[in-house]
Amino acid sequence: MIEHFADIETTDGTMNTFIVHPEEHGPHPLVLFMMDAPGMREEIRDMSRRLATVGYYVMAPHLYYRDVEHYNVFETGDRERMFELMSALSNDRVTADARALIAHADGDDAASTAKVGAVGYCMSGPFAVYLLGQFPGQVVAGASLHGVALVTAAADSPHLQLAAATGEVYVGAAETDSYAPPEMIDGFEAARIESGCAGRTEWYPGTEHGFTFRERGPLYNKEASERHWERLHDLFSRALR
Repeated sequence: MIEHFADIETTDGTMNTFIVHPEEHGPHPLVLFMMDAPGMREEIRDMSRRLATVGYYVMAPHLYYRDVEHYNVFETGDRERMFELMSALSNDRVTADARALIAHADGDDAASTAKVGAVGYCMSGPFAVYLLGQFPGQVVAGASLHGVALVTAAADSPHLQLAAATGEVYVGAAETDSYAPPEMIDGFEAARIESGCAGRTEWYPGTEHGFTFRERGPLYNKEASERHWERLHDLFSRALR
């Protein structure tokens, strides 16, 4: 495996990004791995590596770069700062970041950007969905795991992007999740069906918000987390290859 960090210039600054991909048999389809609210850390890089080992060019950007050079709530314990940083992001900002990431990958012979996947967790689940509508025909697979704000009253609500999407969406929802209650998940699935966007919404019984992450301690559910990996591999294999 080949891995390195790249400082990618955007309209708002320099976005440090972890990049990992197989050593041989490229170019590999690009997957954008969006961090969750706690910030960039080794667990995010390990998850990126796990995706890359099966044949993807994975980019995991530090999305808080506009405000801080580094942030990891498991190191600082400062949850108030985490919510400040999270609230400073927007769908449009992450779309601009994705455009810079794709442009960077275009310049690497190891990457193929003809078909791009995106996956997001918690705060970044809606970003992965939003990109489907912003890059129709290019971002053709979007996955949200215990994602928040999939349906809002705002004009840029992710569910409104489904009509423009030409790819496939997957939503994995925790059974108990105050950040993503059942009425929101059900509303998203209804919007997906109405839009005609391919995909599925799946409930993970016995889980809580954050169940995919080992670092989340008692919230981590190994069986459910492994199922989410199966779903991701299936989605990206089908959509990107």
